[in-house]
Amino acid sequence: MTTLLSDGGAVLTRQLQKARHAPALLVLTQTMPIMMLLFFGYVFGSALAMPGAEYREFLVPGLLAATAANGLMTGMFTAAQDAHRGVMDRFRTLPMSRAAVPLGQTAADLLTTAVSMVPLMLVGLAMGWRVENGLPGALGALGVLLLFRFAAAWVGTYLGLVSRSEEAAGQLGSATFVLPMLSSAYLPTAGLPGWLRTVAEWNPISAVATAVRELCGNAGGAATAPGAAWPASHPVAGAVLWSLLLLLLAVPPATRRFARGRD
Repeated sequence: MTTLLSDGGAVLTRQLQKARHAPALLVLTQTMPIMMLLFFGYVFGSALAMPGAEYREFLVPGLLAATAANGLMTGMFTAAQDAHRGVMDRFRTLPMSRAAVPLGQTAADLLTTAVSMVPLMLVGLAMGWRVENGLPGALGALGVLLLFRFAAAWVGTYLGLVSRSEEAAGQLGSATFVLPMLSSAYLPTAGLPGWLRTVAEWNPISAVATAVRELCGNAGGAATAPGAAWPASHPVAGAVLWSLLLLLLAVPPATRRFARGRD
């Protein structure tokens, strides 16, 4: 365990230094959610049944959940880039824990995500979003978001390691942008057609977004429509269980794939 943490810390430091030398990427990841918040909040919000302020209160947790889900894309691209440029091969020759590299990469992603969420929250506060349940609710919501981001990054890391090229990983990662659209991140699911509502309510992003709303005391924080799926009715438990399930499914194969190398 000590070796894993030590080696993982070294990889984490490398990833943070790498991110520091790519400031344009950091700026993009921080400004894109803010631009979406302004666009959805003031353009779509005026066309929905929800009043503008209420919709913005609904929207901010959804965008935070979508930001957490983007760990799938960043994990995929980072792992594919290192794998296909020979970085993973060099790591594999070193006397280090085989789980340290994916662990360090996902931990670095987690730290940068925690920082990148701050500007989005500040803009959300300026637009009227509030944490009604105080510090315990805010900490609980942050914990749910970071746990889900960590799980999504592990899934992305595995997919990046099995990808055939950086380009394929980039294209697949870009396709994951549609996942928040099929959830309750931006719109309530109650008005969706039956089959689409079922898909949206079982989408892990929906559970995370609704859990954040519930913990923060925001609009849309509890499912009141009859027949809602279990994750929509129990969002906090659903978000945690989804995150743990994704970790269970992704961590062992990602570690084995790194140790084995490319076929």
